[in-house]
Amino acid sequence: MTTPDPKFVDPRLARLYDAFDDDRGDLDLYTGLAERLGARSVLDVGCGTGVLALQLAALGLQVTGIDPAAASLEVARGKPGAEAVTWIEGGADSVAGLGLTADLATMTGNVAQVFTTDTGWAQALAAVREALRPGGVLVFETRVPARQAWLGWTREQGSDRRDIPGVGEVETWCDLVEVALPLVTFQGTYRFPPGVLPDGDLVTSASTLRFRERDEIEASLAAAGFELDEVLDAPDRPGLEWVFMARRV
Repeated sequence: MTTPDPKFVDPRLARLYDAFDDDRGDLDLYTGLAERLGARSVLDVGCGTGVLALQLAALGLQVTGIDPAAASLEVARGKPGAEAVTWIEGGADSVAGLGLTADLATMTGNVAQVFTTDTGWAQALAAVREALRPGGVLVFETRVPARQAWLGWTREQGSDRRDIPGVGEVETWCDLVEVALPLVTFQGTYRFPPGVLPDGDLVTSASTLRFRERDEIEASLAAAGFELDEVLDAPDRPGLEWVFMARRV
């Protein structure tokens, strides 16, 4: 199972996630596809703090959200409407054996890229395929390597500050640690107000993502028993990401 980044497992950081990622217009694509496909049941892999899962549940869909980070799931379970979603703590491989027959499976944001090894990615795809009904669809996004998104993951690009209820103003910035394609490692740093934390004001979270080429992704889908339906352009990041739609065969 892929180990989640500290910003998802550290309760101090998990509670900040929605505040710093408050524009989730990227999820409109997924809710729109769920309606277009006529999906009635959805598996949200790497559901995090549950934003998409709750949006889908509000549409009347049966939703299962799975994530390996207990702190993120705790945030999700505390939100209005959370009782309508089945929350499972575990990695993508944990869905195997649950007896799900979902119409749609989703991996939003960077979820598909956290599987840094070929084996881990293949296992995730196999598990998701098992959780889909025959003809069910997997939708996920991944960044286009040629666009070199990591060039913007530096402190020189600026920091972000948000006022967090019960905490105060928190500042965050990113440092690019290593580019060893197809892997890119970067680190987020969070500066809390003085005296809020007992062990200093700074908390860091390192992340590594795998940048796969389109032909590599298509080959992995075919090997896992999927048939590619479409490759869409992410509307919130035109030209920067691919959105894959693949059907279980």
